[in-house]
Amino acid sequence: DKYLRKLEALLIVVDKDHSYVVSGSGDVIEPEDGIAAIGSGASYALAAARMLLKHTDLGAREIAEEALRTAAEICIYTNDSVSIEEL
Repeated sequence: DKYLRKLEALLIVVDKDHSYVVSGSGDVIEPEDGIAAIGSGASYALAAARMLLKHTDLGAREIAEEALRTAAEICIYTNDSVSIEEL
């Protein structure tokens, strides 16, 4: 469909071993370090997650929560309402 070809959307898809970012046009990107972030505060959350992964023993959920909180403190377009769902 010609309308979906220009869809400007991103989706993070992860499993136990891999992380991917899927674009609206169907491109699949695998982050080098396995950490992915999207949205207005993505660069802040990504930086925080990288440092937490490197310098703490926190689990994936805790790193995600702290990275999102950090992004919300810095970026005026990112709110601090966080929902994380685990399977």
